[in-house]
Order: sequence, then C-alpha cells, then structure tokens
Amino acid sequence: MTIKVLHPGLATTVQDLGRPGYYHLGIPEGGAMDRLALIAGNHLVGNDEGAAGLEAVFMGPALEFTEDAVIAVTGAEMPVLIDEEEMPGWTALSIKAGQKLSFGFLKTGARIYITVAGGIDVPMALGSRSTYPIGALGGVEGRAITAGDELPVGTPAKKAEIGKEIPEALRRKPGTPAELRVLPGLYDHRMTDASLEHFFSDEWKVAPEADRMGYRFRGGHPIEFVPREQPFGAGSDPSNIVDACYPYGSVQVPGGSEPIVLHRDAVSGGGYFMVGTVISADMDLIGQLQPHTPTRFVKVDMDAALAARKDRAALIEKIRALF
Repeated sequence: MTIKVLHPGLATTVQDLGRPGYYHLGIPEGGAMDRLALIAGNHLVGNDEGAAGLEAVFMGPALEFTEDAVIAVTGAEMPVLIDEEEMPGWTALSIKAGQKLSFGFLKTGARIYITVAGGIDVPMALGSRSTYPIGALGGVEGRAITAGDELPVGTPAKKAEIGKEIPEALRRKPGTPAELRVLPGLYDHRMTDASLEHFFSDEWKVAPEADRMGYRFRGGHPIEFVPREQPFGAGSDPSNIVDACYPYGSVQVPGGSEPIVLHRDAVSGGGYFMVGTVISADMDLIGQLQPHTPTRFVKVDMDAALAARKDRAALIEKIRALF
C-alpha cells in the first residue's frame, strides 16, 4: 500500500519519536515536535507508539490512498476532510481506496499529526524514520514530502476500532498566554538580578522565526549582563561564552535581546549563554505555538520539573489504558 501525495502542504515531513544517541556527534534526536499527539495518533490506528507518521505545519497536505486504511489526525485543530466531508480529529477514521484526505484552514495550534495503520514505512536511518532536513537524513530522501511522492505504508500491527477517540481531557494544549516552565541555569548568573526577574515576569510573543530547530521570542526587556572581562575562547558580545553543550529546550539569548528555545532539530552546542532550560514536560507545547502567541516563562525548581514529568507520563498511561 502507498499514499500518493497530491499536495505537500507547507512543510510536511515523516516523523517518529526520534533517533536518540547521536547528539554527541552533532546529530539531534529530532522526531515529532508534539510527541504526545503522535503517540495518541498511533494508539488510535493500532500502531506502536513510535511508528512514523506525518507532521504538517500550519497547512495540511492532500493525500490519496491506494487501499483501504485506518487513519487518525491529532495535534492542532484543523478541519479533517475525506473527499471534502468533514471528519472529527483525534478519532480513528476509515478511508477507502481512491479517497482523498485533505484539510481546511488551521484554527488553533500549529502542527497536525497524520497516522495510518501500519505506519509510514520509509527506510530507517540511524534507527529512526524521522526527517532531519538540515542533515538530509531520514524520511523521504531527507526532505519534506513533495507532490508526486508515494509513501509506503507498513503492515498494521493490530486491528483498530473505527470511531474510537481520545477524550478532550487527554488532549494537552497550550493556554493563553502559553506558559513554559523553565529550570534556570546553566549561565543565568551572567544576568543582573533585575534582568532575570524581568525575563520571568515579562510577556513574550513567538516570533515568525520559529521552526524545528528553535523558537524565537520577542517583546520582553533586553537582557542586562553582569560586567566581566572577555574570557579566552569566548566572543566579545556579553551573551557569548566559551563554547558549551546545549541541552534540548535550552533558552539562549544571542545579543541579549530575543530568547531562542532550542527544539528537536537544534544544534548540540555553541557559544551563547543559557538562561535556563524549558522542562521536558512542556516541549510538546512549544510545537503548537503559532507566531505572535503570547507566552510567559515560569521559573521552577528541579522538584517541580520532575513532578511535571511524572504528570505527563501519567497522562500517556491514561491514553494507553484506552486501548
């Protein structure tokens, strides 16, 4: 079975849960920006949680199915159309051979996840089917899908229940304003106390420069730095440090003006200081933020970060329990 790409959408890529274990070589983990949405979609169609699906940003693709299939669309709110008839999201849907899956205009969120029983069966690259476009790795020839592509589909692992849905209470979405919890460090001591206070009290907005590598934010106070002598090996800008490793979710502020949260396809290190790191439990939320979304960074400690991770794990267990 294959899926014919009639229209690729704006930026649609094959993604699974990523390829951990290569970050020290400069190859990011990658994978779905909103992992909870992909996991939920895979459960709906009877796949393993880590099966590959399609991640579409802002605009959905148009796809034709060559055989009968079971699909689900999770993530952002975007009308799901099968032969122009609107269908519910977060629900296991039947699609017949020759029918077309397309989408209306985006309502809320930023990314949808299209899962199909059997998973998108492109070749594995370093243990994952995820597309890493900067490195031309994984997916369809290491790139976003294009019109004319035919996406292979694997054999379904188990029969899905048509009409089964993920309850609204288990669909995690950003609030308004979005709140991203941040564990301060490793270099927040480079900021003045007043500047650090402003960082957490200001309301920021997502900049148009927001993609799989990182999300830029604007609108808060510029960062004021503690005076220092330029360290050997560091750049002359006050925001520079001697090159260091970047954790996923780390918040760097090049030039001290616009914070950037590094995401799934981010570089593994560099020479900018880090205010802190967005906790793992909130990384999915970033993937659903549109440009200009009001956002606040909320200071937390390690205990709160671990508790949030436990809560997210419990949410996933509730989804698993449905199946």
